[in-house]
This record gives sequence, C-alpha cells and structure tokens, in this order.
Amino acid sequence: MNRQDLIKEIKIKQSFLCVGLDTDLKKVPPHLLKDDDPIFKFNKEIIDATAPYCVAYKPNLAFYEAFGVKGMIAFEKTIKYLKDNYPHHFIIADAKRGDIGNTSAMYARTFFEEYNIDALTVAPYMGEDSITPFLTYKDKWVILLALTSNKGSHDFQMTENKNGTRLFEEVLYKSKVWGNKENMMYVVGATQGQMFEDIRKIVPDSFLLVPGVGAQGGSLNEVCKYGMTKECGLLVNSSRGIIYASNGEDFATVAAQKAHEIQIEMAKELNTRCVL
Repeated sequence: MNRQDLIKEIKIKQSFLCVGLDTDLKKVPPHLLKDDDPIFKFNKEIIDATAPYCVAYKPNLAFYEAFGVKGMIAFEKTIKYLKDNYPHHFIIADAKRGDIGNTSAMYARTFFEEYNIDALTVAPYMGEDSITPFLTYKDKWVILLALTSNKGSHDFQMTENKNGTRLFEEVLYKSKVWGNKENMMYVVGATQGQMFEDIRKIVPDSFLLVPGVGAQGGSLNEVCKYGMTKECGLLVNSSRGIIYASNGEDFATVAAQKAHEIQIEMAKELNTRCVL
C-alpha cells in the first residue's frame, strides 16, 4: 500500500485508527481457550468486529513469539486472513527489528516477502546500514522509532548534543537522508503531547504511528492539534483499550463499540483539520 492508497482509505473510512493485535492468552475471554487456535480465533473476531472503523492493524510480534511455533502459526494465519478478507487495510508488524546490514536484509525478506506485510517497525540505533535494506522494497514502509511513549524514553531519546539537538531529533534529521515521506514513517508516543510540534518542524509531511492513546493516557485531541497534517499524517494505535474492553462472550461487540467511538472522534478531527 503506497501513500496515496493509505490517504484514500483514511478519507473513505473517516478514520486513522490502527488496532493493535497484542493478543495475550492470559487476557482473552476464557471460552476461547477451548479453541484449537485461541490466538487466531480471538484475532479473527476482533478483526471482523473492528474492520469498519479502522484503516490498519498492528500485530506485536512479542505476543506471538512468546508461544513459539504455535504463536507464529497464529500470526501467519492472522496476516493471511487480513489479506484475503480485508485487502485495503494497512498491516504493520510491530517487531522493532534492526541489525547489521545482512541481518536486516533477512528481516526485510521475512516480513516483506514471506509475510508480505505493508510496514515494519525498525530501531535506528545501529545506523544507516541497518535501515536501508528495508527501504529497497517498493510500496513497503519502514516505521522508525523516534520518540516513544514509555517512561524510559527520556533515558536516551531526550539527551542533547553540544549543539542542543536532542537524540530523537538527530534520528529524524539523519533518516531523511535514507528515506522519504513515501516509504518512511515514525513512531511518536501519544503521551509526548506538544513535542509533536518539534517533530513536525523536521518531518512536516511524514506519517506518524502514534501509540499510547487510551490505556496509556495519551490524548487524541492533543495528538491531532500538534501532529496532524492537511493529509492527516497520522495512524493512531489503540490496543488494550479496544481488544480487552470486555472479557466476556461479548468481547468482539464491545471492541467494535470502542473502535466506533474512536472513529467518530477521528472523523471530527479530520473534518476540522484536514483537506482530504
């Protein structure tokens, strides 16, 4: 999915919601545990319920790798189900890969060839040769970690060099040499609030993947106020606030209600701030 395809879907759906598929068997409704593949069963029902209200899904690899081969089979089945039934939804693998060049090339082959997903989260710490192998694929996206929503983000990301430039800003400046708004997005946590203004000074037109709205306390209104562009420029992720809104047999119905509530808010923001 290229940039214009994504913008088109945002316009059609009046939504820039990404549903995070962080599927934990300790949290799924107990009745699903009787199924042969409870992870995939949970994902399928969540997807079917929320698809009208979102434009993207983001399975977090840690939640699948934790269950070994069975977990990765469930991940693969989830990707196939999305591609077969919801081909216009953007698929992000939240894997935070990044290693020396030949290793990154294998990660790129895994996610862009074997699984054929649209985007992959990538850690920039090892520099250019750890990132560029992912950028050789047409209509595929690198989503680079920039300014995250966790408490420890300030340990490194906010440190300043002698010129007063913070590390996350260095990442933004440098990455613009490697990629562009057509193939690179950035992870920016919703809890960073007004920091979006500083980020937009460096990457004014790039899409931002924004976790942290909902369960982590981020404000959708603040994210839009400081981070939205005329073409939207945002994918806002919600995981726990949607998929675990109910632990009963009505979990999918309640998930749909929560996703719809967010979509309604997003439609208002789009109509106020965007020219789509």
